Amino acid sequence: MGNICRSPTAEGVFRYKACEAGLLEHLRIDSAGTHNYHPGEPPDARSQAYARRRGYDLSALRARHLRDDDFVRFDLIVVMDDLNYSTVLARADAAQRAKVRRMLEFSPDAVARGLREVPDPYYGDAQDFEHVLDLVEAASDGLLVHLRAAWSQRSAG
Repeated sequence: MGNICRSPTAEGVFRYKACEAGLLEHLRIDSAGTHNYHPGEPPDARSQAYARRRGYDLSALRARHLRDDDFVRFDLIVVMDDLNYSTVLARADAAQRAKVRRMLEFSPDAVARGLREVPDPYYGDAQDFEHVLDLVEAASDGLLVHLRAAWSQRSAG
């Protein structure tokens, strides 16, 4: 929503994992909020602290609002929860709606457990921030698998 907790965490984790996989140079990774609550602000200090403990540096990230040109610039728009999903879909035209996906769609474990949303830890405690990291790490791994499969299909086609 405001691009200071979940989204920058997901950006930082996915960027790290893409770099470790040798794919970073092939990707454009960014995060944005559906609401313009914190433009230009760094991620929440707690998000940064818990991410840093796992080796992810979020300090250079700054909050921004989702822009109309993001639907053109990016092949996927990945959201954290149902409210953001519906908000983004409402802004997308018919051709762009297929680009909008929930983060946990890429986590086989979350799908098997019936989880659809990465919960907002903003009003929570340490356990909530750790839970977000757990979910985002698993989904980031799955997103990399998804992207590799998509690239393989394009190459074969």
